[in-house]
Amino acid sequence: MLNQPAHFRIAAITDEFSPDLETALGSMAEIGMTGAELRMVFGKNVIDLTDDELDRAIGLVRARGMEIISIASPLLKCVLPDAPDVDVRFQQDMFASRHTFADQPRLTARAFEIARRTGARIIRVFSYWRTIRPEECFARVVDALASLAGQAAAHSLVIGLENEHACHIATGAETGRLLAAVDHPNLKIVWDPANAMVSGETPFPDGYSKVPPGRIVHVHAKDCKIGEDHKSAWVPLGTGDIDWTGQIASLARDGYGGWISLETHWAGPGGDKHEASRICGRNLMTLAG
Repeated sequence: MLNQPAHFRIAAITDEFSPDLETALGSMAEIGMTGAELRMVFGKNVIDLTDDELDRAIGLVRARGMEIISIASPLLKCVLPDAPDVDVRFQQDMFASRHTFADQPRLTARAFEIARRTGARIIRVFSYWRTIRPEECFARVVDALASLAGQAAAHSLVIGLENEHACHIATGAETGRLLAAVDHPNLKIVWDPANAMVSGETPFPDGYSKVPPGRIVHVHAKDCKIGEDHKSAWVPLGTGDIDWTGQIASLARDGYGGWISLETHWAGPGGDKHEASRICGRNLMTLAG
């Protein structure tokens, strides 16, 4: 295990290391991570786990001395009915979730139950699949997130909206506009600089400057390079086009007290995703130390 302490608490989305939770947690602990985000576990999206499966996952995480910090749910990662066509330019990562708009009330209730059971304080959500005319959907996105924030307040939880390149709120600028429209203490941001970059924004310092630092509750770390054709390629954390050194320094300067969580995405040497996450995890510990 690395002996250098991290300035920020470091975590990972477990299935980025391995679909096998025990394997993932072992490597995360070896690197020095102390937090876990649950997204895909036992071949299922976390939202679809039974209580018995969830209890098994909780036991495995706690046996490693780790904390479940966030439920990486698929809430609002669906088509918005009666809206313009979905923008097919953006890859839609599903992670074993094929839920629809009609499923959202049931999924919301289950997400709150999972958070209660695991002790997680953050439920990650999205803003519906991005359409070809996102401005026409903004008011409905605002309404949905305001409703979730109100429900979360009753449970003393935080709704963490991730800026996602395939959804309506993708960039720092769009995030800032959304937060101005939903001024609710239980709606905060999962800031993902790489998603902003894939959306065509320079995430730091440009995109980050549009997001109120006090509304950032969680940070996802991955890296990419943008080619001449404007297509993105995932690369080892700290080797791409994102100024992670500057971003992490600014988070510290602005008083951010949450976690930085690895979401590797890079396929790794020879397609070895486990090794990719080990490499990126070590890089993140160095960057955040």
